Amino acid sequence: MRRRLLNSTLAVVLVTVALFSVPLAVVEKRSIEGAAQDAVKTEAIHILGVIENRYAANEPIDPAALAGLNDSGSSRYAVVQIPGHSEPIILGTPPKGSDPVTATEKGPHGETVVVQESRGPVDDSIVRMLLLLVGVAALTVAAAMALAIWQAKRITRPLIDLAETAERLGSGDPRPRQRRYGMAELDRVGEILDQSAERIGRMLTAERRLAADASHQLRTPLTALSMRLEEIVETDDLDTVKEEAAIALGQVERLTDVVQRLLTNSRESRNAAAVAFDVDEVIKQQAEEWRPALRRYGRKLYLEGPPGLLAVGTPGAVAQVIAALIENSLMHGDGSVTIRTRVRDTRVVIEVQDEGAGVPDELGARVFERTVSGHNSTGIGLAVARDLAEADGGRLELLSQRPPVFALFLGRQESQ
Repeated sequence: MRRRLLNSTLAVVLVTVALFSVPLAVVEKRSIEGAAQDAVKTEAIHILGVIENRYAANEPIDPAALAGLNDSGSSRYAVVQIPGHSEPIILGTPPKGSDPVTATEKGPHGETVVVQESRGPVDDSIVRMLLLLVGVAALTVAAAMALAIWQAKRITRPLIDLAETAERLGSGDPRPRQRRYGMAELDRVGEILDQSAERIGRMLTAERRLAADASHQLRTPLTALSMRLEEIVETDDLDTVKEEAAIALGQVERLTDVVQRLLTNSRESRNAAAVAFDVDEVIKQQAEEWRPALRRYGRKLYLEGPPGLLAVGTPGAVAQVIAALIENSLMHGDGSVTIRTRVRDTRVVIEVQDEGAGVPDELGARVFERTVSGHNSTGIGLAVARDLAEADGGRLELLSQRPPVFALFLGRQESQ
């Protein structure tokens, strides 16, 4: 593109210079020749005028009388033919070269004056004029090419930069560059690329977040399922095997539900699946799943609260939130874990509490932020739990740092 710009600019400049210089050279050449011709003619008229004056004064007309008309340094040559004189009067020396500049004048008494001047000075003036025009044209072309090179760089550099930005977007680097170039069209392209980079960045962030959430949401039911299978492996009691297998099948169904909701997450809102459900049923199911894991560490799980509470939400999502809170207590807490239910105004509150050291002061309200963790864990468990709660129209809060008390607030459904 740069070469095309240079070639097109050079072509335009050359055509412009040619259209300007050629007519100017012709006009100047004619002007120089015309000035030389006028000078010779003026000289002839002057000599003729002197001859007429001598005729009028009855003075003799001879070479001596006309000798002073030709300066010693003059390059002009004059031949005066007087009627009655056998020999012409010659002034100066004949000019060198062929085709001299010549002027002929005749007087009323029949005299004839021929003045000639060498064409050499005229040709020299024409050459100097042409050299001047060529120099001006060369300077014009050079200036135009310098300007064209600067302009080509000014235009092509942003294009190269925009191409690099597009290549970066194609290679998966969605950072906007926020570069502008002072040209409306190129600035518009840069703005669109930056907007595209921001959209791609948001899409990639959403995909990475979905992958992280999916891995964490799947890890909890898989951990519970693994514990049930371990219980089956360690026991020889057929009834216990059947019981644990039935619970494992239920966990597989919940795992399938988690996968299904993850697949439809980008298409549907979880609020569309919100229903009235029995809180006790969800809590008891989670208690059965997590008691074996707590028991391995010598810890107990207690349930407290009034029975028969109905909440509005998605049972599977609420079960995941409670599982995330129990797992958080298992990993970061200590002592017994208590799941407590209560009613607050129009809300059903599910609290999960343990007897550990609690949430460090430096975490505090940041405990629900992604990547924030006090024990080198992934730091997304509580963040995912809060997202699930908010998707159901509820909210998840840290009520107390010491002892640690997390509370899930859900809409309440009045019993019939």
